[in-house]
Amino acid sequence: MMDHAHDLASVRDATDRLLTAVGKLDNAFVTESSRLPGWSRGHVLAHLARNADALVNVLEGRPMYVSGEARDADIERDAPRPLDAQLADVRESAARFQDVGAAPADWTRTVELRNGVTDSASRVPFRRWAEVELHHVDLGAGYELEDLPAEFTERETDFLAARFAGHPDVPPTRLTDGTRAWTTGRESDAPEVTVTGPPADLLGWLAGRRAGSALTVKGGALPTLPPL
Repeated sequence: MMDHAHDLASVRDATDRLLTAVGKLDNAFVTESSRLPGWSRGHVLAHLARNADALVNVLEGRPMYVSGEARDADIERDAPRPLDAQLADVRESAARFQDVGAAPADWTRTVELRNGVTDSASRVPFRRWAEVELHHVDLGAGYELEDLPAEFTERETDFLAARFAGHPDVPPTRLTDGTRAWTTGRESDAPEVTVTGPPADLLGWLAGRRAGSALTVKGGALPTLPPL
């Protein structure tokens, strides 16, 4: 059972960390490339703000985005803004998300996200937490996968391993950090491949943030994961 109130508090803490870190930088920072191909840091900040509003839409029963094209256009529109405007937008949109999260609601209801994906409303705060944490890393501002809260790293690894479970293009795979273990990929009586490494590197590979060079692979090559 997801604890949406706990996750909302975690979202708030993660957002505060991001705003504090980015607030120490300058306008040149916004125009420089992020770690995401084709996106400046301004694109990442604009996306974080628009994602908060999109998840407000989800929780209030509206479409997450008007369309994929409108989503992309909004990010392109907002990406070039100066740092103070970016920070204000991230802060204000985050507050709107927290306000909706604090309102009485049926957190067991099913909500619809993008591309027909559905989920429990109770999982939406965790999805937002993932957006804030991973995109903070994507900014390349000194916050790394190793800096992520241990709880988040474990839960996001759980989430991504489950996302690729049953995928026909991913071989049966066992993941382990030496203490915990996950399975993913095609269904099989026994995993074909075992991937071992530190929690940050396992998450980085699953999330498409690292190529997996720090991971040890037995039973075959490191699987190629489909895009998220």
